[in-house]
Amino acid sequence: MRIVRYSIDGRIGCGALVGDVVHDLLEAELGAVVGKLSELTLLAPCDPRTIVCAGSNYAGQIIEKSRPWPQQPSLFLKSPNAITGLDAEILRPTEVQRLEYEGELAVVIGRIARNVPAARATDFILGYTCANDVTADDWRADGQWTRAKSADTFCPLGPWIETDIPDPAALQITTRLAGRVVQSAPTSEMVFGVPELLAFVTRWITLQPGDVLLTGSPAGVGPMTPGDVIEVEISGIGTLRNTVVDAATSPDRLARASGDRAHLR
Repeated sequence: MRIVRYSIDGRIGCGALVGDVVHDLLEAELGAVVGKLSELTLLAPCDPRTIVCAGSNYAGQIIEKSRPWPQQPSLFLKSPNAITGLDAEILRPTEVQRLEYEGELAVVIGRIARNVPAARATDFILGYTCANDVTADDWRADGQWTRAKSADTFCPLGPWIETDIPDPAALQITTRLAGRVVQSAPTSEMVFGVPELLAFVTRWITLQPGDVLLTGSPAGVGPMTPGDVIEVEISGIGTLRNTVVDAATSPDRLARASGDRAHLR
């Protein structure tokens, strides 16, 4: 099942996509037809309270950056205000010279998850979606990554949650910048797979339904500039597409980003 969050005629809802038609979703059952994809706006497919991210979790990136092999997952957080959806704008703050894309597989939690055994990880997962872990590289110099990772629009998710993924280690991530492939790797390159990550995180952090776990980005992370279209495609899921804009070019853009966030509620 592909689960979507949508806006149509001023109404916000949760639905299931069947072909190119969205149905209301009521307690895991298909409801009335909402409309075709072309008739509505897809929002970020979930509204996480917590976004936990794994850094340096792909072999290719570790080799590319000459980093030491990790002995355990390296974690950081993104703030929920960073969430945005398909075809939404990524706002580059005026002060930032290097804004980076990081295509990633996102895990969406389906049940309260605490002390989850790796062998039972799938019992706690609703499904998977595409993510872009947008990063203001200039702000890494802060000494911690809160500002670098959590500015408004720095966590695009979408286009939907795919619940039917038998093996999250058997997918392919492809990131395209202005139509050019800049990242391409199988998820089997993860150092710590989805079950191991979920088990590690939930030893200390209780995750709620709708929360998100980002699983790391392959080699090829690089800069994007205003005007660029960035796409993160994951086999078996779909394609997340966004356009980068300079936040200073329109005083209304930050307000619209906040309004889009409110639509998720």
